[in-house]
Amino acid sequence: MGKAKVREDRQSQWLKGVLDLAVLAALSRETSAYGYTLMASLAEFGFEGIKGGTIYPLLGRLEEDGLVKSEWVTGQAGPPRKYFWLTPRGRAELDAGRKGWNTFASSMTTALRG
Repeated sequence: MGKAKVREDRQSQWLKGVLDLAVLAALSRETSAYGYTLMASLAEFGFEGIKGGTIYPLLGRLEEDGLVKSEWVTGQAGPPRKYFWLTPRGRAELDAGRKGWNTFASSMTTALRG
């Protein structure tokens, strides 16, 4: 296995562990957003290449957990879009996640200095 593949696999595993937090953070920057705009927002912050097959099931799980709500909106042109926004519980989870991430990142930074 090449070095690029190992690095890609490692980054993929890291992303699996934090994508829900990244999505909550992206939603916190918007009043509401639909899947494509969320993927674009995530790409702006370095999470390129996230596909609908990843983001939509994640949004479904976040909604089942009560962290986001959604509503289908029919626009003037094109098909209806499902918009998502954070619930108060989602904002609390994001705040807790930010604190947890900062603690974890600090520990990892210390460990990697080694």
